[in-house]
Amino acid sequence: MTLTKPKNFVVGITGASGAIYGIRLIETLLSLGYSVHLVVSNAGWRVFKEELGYIATDREGFLNEKFKGYPGSLIYHPVADIGATIASGSFRVEGMIIMPCSMGTLSAVANGTSDNLMTRAADVMLKEGRPLVLVPRETPLHAIHLENMLKLSRLGVRIIPAMPAFYFGPQSMDDLINFMVGKVLDSFNIEHQLFRRWGD
Repeated sequence: MTLTKPKNFVVGITGASGAIYGIRLIETLLSLGYSVHLVVSNAGWRVFKEELGYIATDREGFLNEKFKGYPGSLIYHPVADIGATIASGSFRVEGMIIMPCSMGTLSAVANGTSDNLMTRAADVMLKEGRPLVLVPRETPLHAIHLENMLKLSRLGVRIIPAMPAFYFGPQSMDDLINFMVGKVLDSFNIEHQLFRRWGD
């Protein structure tokens, strides 16, 4: 009997506002039994502290404690570890999501500047033809931001801006967060019950 290995996803969290989006995405993927390979930028850790009150001297230990008890598994990779598994196209993953994605990271991906593990992993998705989803969180947007998004979209990258909807009657901040995570999961055809769909 052949055992089926859990599917791998790469999740990146940058220094854009909206760290809770990335946290909820990880929780959801882990609850569904997926393996999550996580990369957090240095600015992302700063936003963890500013927005969520997370203070971690032992970053890997902190994450293992926070995300324990789920059926899926979390593998943390420091952003400077360019020798990590996810830096190679020979390591199989279903795709990568950067949520939230700063304009700096989006620009680096659009221009092939893979000088850390986050942008290298994204570059691997592009060169291997694997799904890459970016969730930019910035406003207002200027022409360079828009040109970089257009460039990536033409390469097949899915751009899902952090723009929650209101047609489903959200009652809380959690509802808005879950909507955005659900839209990301929809792009991978992953079943979920995170929000009420139009017409349901």
